[in-house]
Amino acid sequence: MTIDERKALNTSVIQNLILENRGKLSISGVLDVLSFDDQVVILETELGLLTVKGENLRINKLSIDTSEVIVEGDIASLAYSDNKTVEKNKGSLISKIFK
Repeated sequence: MTIDERKALNTSVIQNLILENRGKLSISGVLDVLSFDDQVVILETELGLLTVKGENLRINKLSIDTSEVIVEGDIASLAYSDNKTVEKNKGSLISKIFK
């Protein structure tokens, strides 16, 4: 999906990512926390899956009412991916393991 197609589909969606000094990340528009540990946090957002990587990561605030999450720690990278891409790769990985 191109950026233009994504913009056309999500015209009413507003999501904010605020990264302060690579130590505190505030995210709005979060639907679910899929997994987390001290090195990787995977969030389902209105614009796709968001993977936060780093060290000593912790979820400091999780608000379902406001769809807001705050992640603190040494943040190294942020990456978006489509839900379909992750499910496709996940299925192929599982099928490879059980062959």
